[in-house]
Amino acid sequence: MNFPLVSVLLPAFNHERYIEKCLNAFAEDDYPNKECIIINDGSTDKTNEKIMRWIEKHQHQISINYLNRENRGLCATLNELASRAKGEFLRLLASDDYFLNGGTQAQINYLIENPHKLAVIGDFVVVDENDRKLFESGFSDFHRINKANYSSDNGIRREVICRWAISGAVLMIRSSTFQTLSGWDETLKIEDWDFFLRLVANNYLGFVDVKVCAYRIHQKNTCRVKDRLVRIENLRALAHSAKKNMDLFLDPDQTFLEAQYHLIRAKIKFLSRNPISVFINMGKFFLLNVTAYFIEIRNNWKKEV
Repeated sequence: MNFPLVSVLLPAFNHERYIEKCLNAFAEDDYPNKECIIINDGSTDKTNEKIMRWIEKHQHQISINYLNRENRGLCATLNELASRAKGEFLRLLASDDYFLNGGTQAQINYLIENPHKLAVIGDFVVVDENDRKLFESGFSDFHRINKANYSSDNGIRREVICRWAISGAVLMIRSSTFQTLSGWDETLKIEDWDFFLRLVANNYLGFVDVKVCAYRIHQKNTCRVKDRLVRIENLRALAHSAKKNMDLFLDPDQTFLEAQYHLIRAKIKFLSRNPISVFINMGKFFLLNVTAYFIEIRNNWKKEV
């Protein structure tokens, strides 16, 4: 059986508590042909020391490429990791999450069987800081969405636009995806929604109903940040992602994305304590959603007649 090389891209940052579990799960993953590209993106804790000790134990068994450098941010780190990779397929790994056995092979099988797809995601389990399982399915139980929606291009596109539910190290891409999409946008602090919007705009993304990783919930998750100014900054990055990718879509998806833009703006204005702007943006959000649904009904009617 042919096993194409998989390059695992691991950006590490201040996860001294979780990095060893992450690396051990990579080493124990049953896929036989893999390499690990690691960049410690300026951690200020003991992440670097723990990675170095782990490399000393495993460097004779696994291909490892490690760089310890100053902080440049997640998007720049992902781009640098991808540029160092040699594999036909690239699998993303977060330093606080970890892989589950069988996930790599399932995702490779999907991409081989679907050559028109550039990327694939899988399901995930959700664990806490102490590896206790909180949710069996990240999609069905944690985010409470219907996984059946991911069985079609239209369904995946709508879910990514309207109900963001993709968490953790669930993504595998072909190495060619890096060139096709021009990598990750280094002007953004939050990279994932922007990257996925570009994938679904061209029907490049698929889904395999296999649990491929464990997503860890802890106090330092981006979505759990309590600092008001940091939350505003993160939301502004999401609003920018929505606005800059809007022209990639046709209606009704373009209008649905515009509605999400105003929902994000409403959250920013709420945190900025501007109730009038909250009201205006929420009004636009509801109006645009209604408009999009009418466009969808009209489009479906035209197909039938």
